[in-house]
Amino acid sequence: MDTSKTSGETKPPDVIVRGTSNNFLQEVVSGKHQVQADEPVDVGGGDAGPTPYDFLLIALGVCTSMTIGWHARKKKIPLKDIKISLWQSRIHAKDCAECLTKEGMLDRLELEIELTGDLTPEQRSLLIEAAAKCPVHRTLTSEIDIKLRAVSKNSPS
Repeated sequence: MDTSKTSGETKPPDVIVRGTSNNFLQEVVSGKHQVQADEPVDVGGGDAGPTPYDFLLIALGVCTSMTIGWHARKKKIPLKDIKISLWQSRIHAKDCAECLTKEGMLDRLELEIELTGDLTPEQRSLLIEAAAKCPVHRTLTSEIDIKLRAVSKNSPS
């Protein structure tokens, strides 16, 4: 169910992004939090913040780490620290043995998970399994329905 518009009511946006046509710099507001996004200098940006793909990796990494930590607390596993390193790349579909798509290019997201603490091999395995259950991971591996709506606002003359 689309909760952004129900029976004439409009839910406030979760995130607002503002930019101009002058450059790639974007101002991002999420609740009371404000961050910037930009592109690197070598592609015409000012490198004033993470790139859009960096934010995608940030979302996946943060969610993965939170999910692992939550499982460790719930199962009373003696986990101390979690380090998630992430990479995004484009690969040829034919080079991905486990992928259904076999033509063209695919996006590949890679996660390297480092867990510290006095963990048994079974506990370590359980926490790695939990990593794939983070909500962002599930969203990225599921069908996603993105709805774009144009809103006309009159510009001041």
